[in-house]
Amino acid sequence: MEEQAVVLYSAPAIGHLTPMVELGKLLLTRHLSLSIHVLLPSQAYEGGSISSYIAAVSAAHPSITFHHLPPTSLPPDYSTTSPHLETLALELLRLNNPNVHRALVSISETHRVRALVIDFFCTNALSVARGLGIPCYYFFSSSGCGLTVFLGLPVLHRTTTKSLKDLDADTVLRFPGAPPLLPSDIPELVQDRNDRAYELLLESAMNMLIASGIILNTLEKLEEETVKAIRDGKCVSDGPTPPLYCIGPLVSSGDGGKAGSGDGPGNDKPECLTWLDSQPRGSVVFLSFGSLGVFSAEQLKEIATGLERSGHRFLWVIRSPATGKGHKAVSTAEPDLGALLPEGFLERTAGRGIVVKSWAPQVAVLNHGATGGFVTHCGWNSVLEAVCAGVPMIAWPLYAEQRQNRVFMVEAMRVALPMEEAAGEERSVSVAEVERRIRGLMGPEGEAIRERMQHLKKEAQAALSPGGSAQVALAELVQSWNIA
Repeated sequence: MEEQAVVLYSAPAIGHLTPMVELGKLLLTRHLSLSIHVLLPSQAYEGGSISSYIAAVSAAHPSITFHHLPPTSLPPDYSTTSPHLETLALELLRLNNPNVHRALVSISETHRVRALVIDFFCTNALSVARGLGIPCYYFFSSSGCGLTVFLGLPVLHRTTTKSLKDLDADTVLRFPGAPPLLPSDIPELVQDRNDRAYELLLESAMNMLIASGIILNTLEKLEEETVKAIRDGKCVSDGPTPPLYCIGPLVSSGDGGKAGSGDGPGNDKPECLTWLDSQPRGSVVFLSFGSLGVFSAEQLKEIATGLERSGHRFLWVIRSPATGKGHKAVSTAEPDLGALLPEGFLERTAGRGIVVKSWAPQVAVLNHGATGGFVTHCGWNSVLEAVCAGVPMIAWPLYAEQRQNRVFMVEAMRVALPMEEAAGEERSVSVAEVERRIRGLMGPEGEAIRERMQHLKKEAQAALSPGGSAQVALAELVQSWNIA
């Protein structure tokens, strides 16, 4: 019998790659004979941590093959006024189509390719798949509420002539199945309709409607109203919505080393987990802000002082401050805790707090019995990891779609308290706010969220169990591919 394959095409970011790889692993649990091929844009995957992640996944899952696509480059005369680095990534992905075509043709020589699954950033590959007669599915790695906004972008474009950034600050934006949003909640990439990034993402949203299906990494019980609105066609005004498959929550299994959220295989037990072993149950606040989450030196001191004043136990992952403007100007240098933290902070909090440099095994920390709260940047992978662990959250968004995620988490999902920011471009958070929110989450104010998270933890376990919603959706997805 001809070997069958599914090809996954990831966007250039670890937060997009890891859930797509988890999707590949999930597919293999249903069809051991299936071959999974992951296409990697070469300009995006650099650095030892990504290489070690890919090597670890390849070793643990021989049926997953990674293909590094040849480099692409922009034309010499290319220019853009877009201020976003993501614009260049989107342009390079658009120019990658010949490489994607060659990879699909090559894989097709030895396998029957049943489907191409593309990240929503990789929309241009849709035409390649259609040209080769391969069904193409979108993989949406953020929330269902985020999907309603994305699907609603073409409608918003047609019904207003203003850019989001030019709307009155208190303008209420309504998307079916999602709580009301303000213009400032919407990701920066689509704030300016004259920006090239807006144009490319609008095209992606429109192309999504001609895909063979949409794969959504969410827990259906977490976003019931949202999922119903999408399936009922309320998010699209001028045509049918492709079939929706809610196959989440996809959470890293931890066999990918530091690039993922869990521990790599065979690693010695990290010091922070040993420290957690000695802490009372549910007593520790975990602060971690993702692979790109960085703060100014001033903000780090505010966080430290707020933590100290809160009186609660904590495990805090610190990265070196940004090297330029914005949260995404990430430094790879090891943080100098002595210079970054208030004088005497480590000594005064010794015993009830621990500071970890750059990285901690997030899935393991969240699932440790001592962890009772999570201050998060609202990245969707982190939100799902907390839901699966039953840990209540404080929502502190930094970039991308995280501001709208905060609204969804607080208003619709009821899984977090919001960290309130000061007005202005820096959106700083005060010592008093850090102290107030941590005391609130760990005290009586957080009781309703704690109960809700324990309920959702059970719902996540049920969804992933035989006959659960995620397993049913996965079976329907695989059935649509006619995999023998």
